[in-house]
Amino acid sequence: MRDAAGFDAQRRVFLGTVAGGAVTAGVGLPLSSIAEETTHTRTPPTAVPATDVKFRVNGTDHHLRVDARTTLLDALREELRLTGVKKGCDRGQCGACTVIVDGRRINSCLTLAVMHEGANITTVEGLAALGKPSPMQAAFLEHDAFQCGYCTPGQLCSATALLDEIHRNEASAATPDVSHGRVELSDAEIRERMSGNICRCGAYPNIVAAIRTAGNQG
Repeated sequence: MRDAAGFDAQRRVFLGTVAGGAVTAGVGLPLSSIAEETTHTRTPPTAVPATDVKFRVNGTDHHLRVDARTTLLDALREELRLTGVKKGCDRGQCGACTVIVDGRRINSCLTLAVMHEGANITTVEGLAALGKPSPMQAAFLEHDAFQCGYCTPGQLCSATALLDEIHRNEASAATPDVSHGRVELSDAEIRERMSGNICRCGAYPNIVAAIRTAGNQG
């Protein structure tokens, strides 16, 4: 009968030998040598030059000198201190950063500031006139169309541009008859057109009601 203790001892020696050989064969070099080689072959990052850009924001002209990679969102928040523009997902999925550029709503996190030379930009800070809330802002207050409020600036800008789209009779995926020539402000139209603005608090019914109220006043 085989000696169990002797077998276990031999097994441990065999496994240790195999493991040591695998490390030597698979890696080949000590970790310190690999780190040194990597350090010597690393390429330094290329500097990106600053770029001038001019645009009008909320009725005021601005001339900025920014890194060419700066998003419009970061230019508005960090350079102009318009912190009503929110950074949510930073991937164009939540709509918190929505602003109006030349009459069209866009996600400011997905576009570069230098791409909007000469543009007319409106943020939530520019919706009110002479300290008086815009009809859309007043409707949001009336219908309590917000809870935590983080998404509200983007919702307001998006809803304001939505009404302009309706007035221009621009069809959406919810428009029942695109040949009719006139788009009605229905709940289905509002939900479809606001689908890019996410509200984690779930205030959607009140948001829809607020937009209908503002639309009927216009």
